Amino acid sequence: MSEEIVLSELSLEDLYELMKEDLYDGLAEEITQEVHEALGRGQMPYEVLTYGLVAGMEIVGNDFRDGILFVPEVLMAAKAMKAGMAILRPLLAETGAEKIGSMVIGTVKGDIHDIGKNLVTMMMEGAGFEVFDLGINNSVDSYLNAIEQHKPDILGMSALLTTTMPYMKVVIDTLKEKGIRKDLIVLVGGAPLNEAFAEAIEADAYCRDAAVAVDTAKKFMRIRKSVNA
Repeated sequence: MSEEIVLSELSLEDLYELMKEDLYDGLAEEITQEVHEALGRGQMPYEVLTYGLVAGMEIVGNDFRDGILFVPEVLMAAKAMKAGMAILRPLLAETGAEKIGSMVIGTVKGDIHDIGKNLVTMMMEGAGFEVFDLGINNSVDSYLNAIEQHKPDILGMSALLTTTMPYMKVVIDTLKEKGIRKDLIVLVGGAPLNEAFAEAIEADAYCRDAAVAVDTAKKFMRIRKSVNA
């Protein structure tokens, strides 16, 4: 039987390494204890997020992309991430920590599938984005209201049914009519979609999974910031 780890005896570097390992293994209770331990040592919330949670989710994302981890394991890791974020989010808001960007995401009207969307939401948060998740079955008005309220950099739409895919074009056409399409990076995803479809409906990119969504969002935010610099 292995010896029980005493968090207070670990160096800060080892504490963050343990946090990454426990996040990878989806151990929510352990992550909660480790986040409290790091904060108790005077670490800033943003440091705990960056060196512990985000670093851990990056490994999860890479292994998911490479086929080493699968959806159930990623969901467990995301759940552990969520436990850590529940502690850090209010503290990050108080300190005004800089975010990479913000995103409104939701499954389109007529579609109630959300596992892929939930993965994207959690991994985007893990990468340092502020995410406003609208849930399932979203109409044009639902997206428009959220865009008006949150002023996001990115709009993410998900569909798992071929019958609901065309609704993405309805949303994008409405954004064009309202004159706000150019203000948003539009990312779409879901099993029946592909790059040709994304191009046809004038989305900015198709993201085949959550890891690709994070990489794509980061890339577009870098481009946006360089243009606005």
